[in-house]
Amino acid sequence: MTLAVLHSRALVGLQALPVRVEVHLAAGLPSFTLVGLADTEVKEARERVRAALTSSGLRFPHDRRITVNLAPADLPKEGARFDLPIALGLLAASGQLPLEGLERFEWAGELSLSGSLQPVRGALAHAAHLRGGERALVLPPLSAAEAALVPGLEVREARHLLDVVAALQRDAPPLPLAHPPIESLDHTPAALADLADVRGQALPRRALEVAAAGGHNLLFIGPPGTGKSMLAQRLPSLLPLLSEEEALEAAAVQSVGARLDPAAWRRRPFRSPHHSASSVALVGGGSPPRPGEISLAHLGVLFLDELPEFPRAALEALREPLETGRVHIARAARSAEFPARFQLVAAMNPCPCGQLGNPLKACTCSPDQVQRYRGRLSGPLLDRIDLCVEVPLIPAAELSRQAGGEASAPVAQRVAAARERAIERQGCVNARLDGAALDAQLEPEALALLQRAATRLAWSARGFQRALRLARTVADLAGTARVDTAAAAEAVQLRRGLDLSA
Repeated sequence: MTLAVLHSRALVGLQALPVRVEVHLAAGLPSFTLVGLADTEVKEARERVRAALTSSGLRFPHDRRITVNLAPADLPKEGARFDLPIALGLLAASGQLPLEGLERFEWAGELSLSGSLQPVRGALAHAAHLRGGERALVLPPLSAAEAALVPGLEVREARHLLDVVAALQRDAPPLPLAHPPIESLDHTPAALADLADVRGQALPRRALEVAAAGGHNLLFIGPPGTGKSMLAQRLPSLLPLLSEEEALEAAAVQSVGARLDPAAWRRRPFRSPHHSASSVALVGGGSPPRPGEISLAHLGVLFLDELPEFPRAALEALREPLETGRVHIARAARSAEFPARFQLVAAMNPCPCGQLGNPLKACTCSPDQVQRYRGRLSGPLLDRIDLCVEVPLIPAAELSRQAGGEASAPVAQRVAAARERAIERQGCVNARLDGAALDAQLEPEALALLQRAATRLAWSARGFQRALRLARTVADLAGTARVDTAAAAEAVQLRRGLDLSA
């Protein structure tokens, strides 16, 4: 037989699209041609496959004209994931392997020059698209363990090309089944940073609890060293674990971005990029398109420290994903869409020197410098932030006298109870609740209070809706069915700090 056909998949964004790997041997001048819109990494498979076959003691058909077609021809292919199916196709087309066992598998794996198999990017996304299908999946060990997180799919692992060759022989034992790198889907991750480490700061702690309960975006403002970053890093300890479906959804993005950590299974992602990050690093892009930080934080937290220091273009690129929960990356040659439903937590100093409002050290900035610094954050971006609170400086002597604050565990219980009330009532957390559902839940006095605050503080229609959602979360934490004036008043207090012109 001079033709062998195997099956694999190409990654396009989060999609793993089917690819037929067709290997044909013919008489003629010896050559090795690879076609099918393959990038440089794929074309380099010719040398890796040649070396892997000869190093493993297998025969490479040096005397034949080799043509490898990756179909469909108009689908871009990238990466080294096609090394394994190309090598097996060569062996089958040259009669060294039977063809019968190839059809029921999909194959992906990078070959080293010795023939051992190396992990590939996007194994979990590949597995998710095979879920419920008839074919099984063969991958290198690390990638196979990642793919085994997808339930209802047969995943087998192979450490070396010779292991695959041996398993494909007639009446040979199959390749071993892969197992997920966690003991069970109820695995509890390692302990997170605890809120008990934060002393004092009653209002910022309360803001953190409200943000966790409703999935709200949050901004901390205060001098250096007051605990803004410390507070933000403790938000994951207040959030509930991801469900199985949510964990698979978040892990698929991280797998495509080569960032999946099996030890953090079901833990909400926490991403904290440096303030020098570009808009492409934050939102995603490149060729082929890769997920950015906002997608890697999907269903988790994106923490932007030193918020005004980020490039203006990078911050403005966050506006649409904050509303839609998705980011569409369009390029001339191709486009991709990634999920980006993240919770934004940011921190900033009140002025360039950071000492504005510090009772212990005078600010050296002029009013114009302060205004220019705060003006780096546009009004539309601030409008998409729900809570803004000041983190004041506590003198060291007073701080040492204060006991540790409430631990994360009891706060997380209150957060979970509030989230459960919201989901039972409306099917989503309050940050994604629409206005029509909110209107029926407000007491007339609470609505009037919020309307007066909106007029006095010049809130936009979007800002007013976010204040309504914030008040609903405060009421859920209090266990009340309707939003009363106390909840509305706290929502105004937690949101009014967004007026940075003062």
